[in-house]
Amino acid sequence: MSDRTVAAIEDRQVFAMGGGGFAMEPTNPLLDDFVLGLSSAKRPRILFLPTASGDTNAQINAFRARFADRMCVPEHLSLFRLRDAKRPLRETVLTQDIIYVGGGSMRNLLAIWHAHGLDRLLIEAWRRGTVLAGLSAGAMCWFEGGVTCSSGRPGPIEGLGLLEGSLTVHADGEPERLPAWLAGVRDGILAGGWALDDGVGLLFRGRRPARLVSSRPGAGALRVDAIAGELVRHRLEPELLGDAVGGPLGGVDEAVQELRRVRLLRQGITGEGG
Repeated sequence: MSDRTVAAIEDRQVFAMGGGGFAMEPTNPLLDDFVLGLSSAKRPRILFLPTASGDTNAQINAFRARFADRMCVPEHLSLFRLRDAKRPLRETVLTQDIIYVGGGSMRNLLAIWHAHGLDRLLIEAWRRGTVLAGLSAGAMCWFEGGVTCSSGRPGPIEGLGLLEGSLTVHADGEPERLPAWLAGVRDGILAGGWALDDGVGLLFRGRRPARLVSSRPGAGALRVDAIAGELVRHRLEPELLGDAVGGPLGGVDEAVQELRRVRLLRQGITGEGG
């Protein structure tokens, strides 16, 4: 087990992505390279948790394809196949420099994490200085609340509460989520927070937002709070990563569009998502 000392709170990091990364942007590595750069390790150990998707091979293979040739040590942890694990769960989690959580069902993710005690281990890892990152359900889970489509129609759901406020994702790609989130904030069911477009990531240092970045031109974010029953909205413009403007990584490529169509179709059939 790592003997790292507990990090000062201002050194702890969480990177929440509205969508994108290796799961949605197969030709655009900007968000994933940003994640790797958050660790001070020369060759960071990065653990992928595909729990929200049911540990599907598609997500695991996409993760491997993205990180296999980078300066890191990639590993994935399947809670559905723990009998095949080579190390105890605690050791696997607490020896990582970065933990990256995939998208899918936030409701199922939290239930399965709790059943294995992984929710407590992840917070302990964060306290020790491990970078926590995630997209979609893997981003919303760190907040006090979010919006899930796990039961069909979008609705509010409680998160781990590591970060104050609420988060909703896919604000541009799945627009049905935003009204449900806004209603939750207005009615006091959800705390005020952020809505992130696909390709946008919000970095927290300690428990304070420190940087807003994007892998795509035109993508943005909203900060929304309820004051005396009225919503107050602020449009946030992220910093564009790399050379995304006008280059081969700019915009939303056809593969992303196809992935989005497939995901929306699956949600219509199975009720998956967020």
